[in-house]
Amino acid sequence: MKPTVLILCTGNSCRSHLAEGILRAAAGDIIDVRSAGSKPAGYVHPLAVKAMAEIGIDLASHRSKHLDEFLSRDIHTVITVCGNADQACPIFPGQMQRHHWNFDDPAHATGTEDEQMAVFRRVRDEIRKVFEAYAAGLRFGKP
Repeated sequence: MKPTVLILCTGNSCRSHLAEGILRAAAGDIIDVRSAGSKPAGYVHPLAVKAMAEIGIDLASHRSKHLDEFLSRDIHTVITVCGNADQACPIFPGQMQRHHWNFDDPAHATGTEDEQMAVFRRVRDEIRKVFEAYAAGLRFGKP
């Protein structure tokens, strides 16, 4: 069974889904990648779905989930992508590693849809750099 990596943010509507999609594409063959939120928004932001489609990753089947769904699971690594989730994050049974990489929340972007998309693309690309590097490290070590 592949080790599970759980990516957390507060709303589980943008950043954690961007990271989940990117990490799954980069290392889904060696790890099970999931995401959740401490206060789930109840939806995946449509601009997050659009930004990921631009790089060939489909988030259409993703849903916003509460981290409680994972408390009874064996979680190998927890990665928080916002400060609030880092502070709200419980310790999971058997959890081996924890990382915190903070990214701006693109859901707070304002302006026209084009201006908002520019923020989603920037955050997506920042997340992509970090999580693809993390995935590369997993391939040379252990998750």
